[in-house]
Amino acid sequence: MSEQVLVDGKIFIGKSTKPEYLELRFANRHGLITGATGTGKTVTLQGLAEGFSAAGVPVFAADIKGDLSGVAAVGEPKDFLVKRAAEVGLGSDWHQRAYPTIFWDVFGKEGHPIRATVLDMGPLLLSRMLELNEVQEGVLNIAFRVAADEKIPVLDLKDLRTIITNVAERSKELVAKYGNVATTSVGAIQRRLLVLEEQGAGQFFGEPSLDINDFMRLAPDGRGVISILAADKLMEKPRLYTTFLLWMLTKLWQTLPEAGDLPKPKLVFFFDEAHLLFNEAPKALLERIEQIARLIRSKGVGVYFITQNPMDVPNSVSAQLGNRVQHALRAFTPQEQKAVKAAAETFRKNPDLDTARVILELKVGEALVSTLENKGEPSIVQRTLIRPPEGRVGPVTADERLSVIEYSPVYGKYEETIDRESAHEIITKRADKATDEAGAGSGGGWGDIIFGGGGGTTADGKSKGRPRQGMGEMIGKDLQRSISRTIATTIKNIIIKSITGRSR
Repeated sequence: MSEQVLVDGKIFIGKSTKPEYLELRFANRHGLITGATGTGKTVTLQGLAEGFSAAGVPVFAADIKGDLSGVAAVGEPKDFLVKRAAEVGLGSDWHQRAYPTIFWDVFGKEGHPIRATVLDMGPLLLSRMLELNEVQEGVLNIAFRVAADEKIPVLDLKDLRTIITNVAERSKELVAKYGNVATTSVGAIQRRLLVLEEQGAGQFFGEPSLDINDFMRLAPDGRGVISILAADKLMEKPRLYTTFLLWMLTKLWQTLPEAGDLPKPKLVFFFDEAHLLFNEAPKALLERIEQIARLIRSKGVGVYFITQNPMDVPNSVSAQLGNRVQHALRAFTPQEQKAVKAAAETFRKNPDLDTARVILELKVGEALVSTLENKGEPSIVQRTLIRPPEGRVGPVTADERLSVIEYSPVYGKYEETIDRESAHEIITKRADKATDEAGAGSGGGWGDIIFGGGGGTTADGKSKGRPRQGMGEMIGKDLQRSISRTIATTIKNIIIKSITGRSR
């Protein structure tokens, strides 16, 4: 392993008045990387990802701009990088190399497809994705409960549409057990699902669903595999992006066994553009996020949020983040100045630094750094020059990306969609069977109605009661009655006329 990246169980971050490290034993206490656009957050993220990989810790990171993909390629010895390496004390020992990488993409274009079943997602996260109100969320919960009670798999959006329609059709039957199913709410949910499908979310829901162990791989040389999610297109649908990443955290939390404090994490998760997760989030969702942040640590997973301002993260979540890297902020308005002051107050004070002023003065590639040390207390904040990555700074080419995908250890596992029997097929078969039984129970169909037929037969071939009149038989009898009435009326008129004539 490279001594520049990893030193005695610690990841080298950069140099202040002394070398600054992130201790692996505290890496599952989570972290926060913040700073204005263009201040170096992505390079810091890449350096930490490389450090974890070198330590044998798998990494998952969302790549918003495509720049992070460069970790899969050998870096270039550009002048500013060589200069930075010398300034932080690496000198001629610093060298470039690629890191083991797997590319993923929800839409299956820039990496291996990632899929989840609707059942895996659950009603809470799905309601968040669909932006449902409380009443609509209640209807969605009923649909999930009916599917669970009747053991009907709900795997993709087609299944979800079908089970919701089925619940609406059976609303009178279900109201006593599950509650009222409002027709207007059903219509609203179906419209939201249609919008979701138009955004391409139909590709995300289905099988084969993601095996979370594929994010926890080690390369043959012992380095942790870095999983990169191509999120540039996904960012155009921020609800889908944040719900997907929150689903992944939830799945990790539910899947992994308790591990307690480990010498190093099992997995480190980088959540870029984290402010999108908290924007307009309902209380129930915020409680879920706080719960995961607090408890997933004991599963050996570290979560690092990347955003522009530390105030983007709610206090209840921010309190769980022990390792912090603060790049420069801009303060042109009173609100921004308030944010700078708040950011400065999150650090353990350094008597030699005016933290709020330094935040405004930081150059590109510089940051204020405070990590957990000794018995878990935060270190005194230091103005730090961040070390340069060993992988490429910048994106890989399309051909390089394709080569990484084709030589991936999971290539071919997720590329083909599986569509097995589930809610749509099961409920459709039920409806067809009910229609057939109704037709059989009513006799021979249109032939009997037109030409007449029996009331059916029993198992031993005997007639089932009174035979049914056919339409032809009914018409004949009506015609006969009409003719009889006409003849009777004619005879009556002749008799009356003859009587009347005689009396005159």
